[in-house]
Amino acid sequence: MPFLRIAPFVLSLFLLAPGPAAAGDDTLGPDHRKAIEQVVREYLENNPEILVDALKSLREKQEAKQKERSQAALASRQSELENDPATPFGGNIKGNVTVVEFFDYQCGYCKRVRPVVEELLRGDGNIRIVFKEFPILGAPSVIAARAALAAWKQDHGGYNKFHFALMATKGRLSEEKIMAVAAKSGLDVERLRRDMAAPEIDEALQKNFRLAEDLGIRGTPAFVIGKRLVPGAIDLKAFQKLIAEARRG
Repeated sequence: MPFLRIAPFVLSLFLLAPGPAAAGDDTLGPDHRKAIEQVVREYLENNPEILVDALKSLREKQEAKQKERSQAALASRQSELENDPATPFGGNIKGNVTVVEFFDYQCGYCKRVRPVVEELLRGDGNIRIVFKEFPILGAPSVIAARAALAAWKQDHGGYNKFHFALMATKGRLSEEKIMAVAAKSGLDVERLRRDMAAPEIDEALQKNFRLAEDLGIRGTPAFVIGKRLVPGAIDLKAFQKLIAEARRG
């Protein structure tokens, strides 16, 4: 281990270095400290692989701890992930597998996986997809997420039309573009604007951000399929394999 390689060396510097300036003084003098720091610096410069190994080890430990935290959060927050009545969903309400997606309407990878999600819904009548609005890419993303949650409040079927139409929209979003998509999806735009400011919209978004933090989600898209957290866009075969595993328990 990197720590075991470097620690004896650093310890030897203290053992071989001159003693304290005065009896009973257990602190290092400035010259003493400077000399040690210089030797350590030169040693690390001549042996950079030690730092590389140490950073790699630290990263692996952090990733392992985050995985443990994520698994614990998946187990303890499953109901909130899958059954929050304020969270939009599509597919079969009684499906035997639930797929949870964290997404941003301006995320290129989310847009890329959209046709895969639609194909999944068309081809498997026994799944439910929960849509967790996770707007992390700026103000237009927040406006789009608010509009989508307001659409769910207005009309569940209208939300699904709006969601996939908005996800298929090319280019950077604007409020004008978002409202145009809402109108084409059959939504009442004036009501939508009013509902976007409702306190429950804020609460829903805050809950999604807390969930994402607890699960260790840093980007979009991210999927929860059964007991698995799957970061990033995946293809249809990968979805089907993970869903089959979830069905087997």
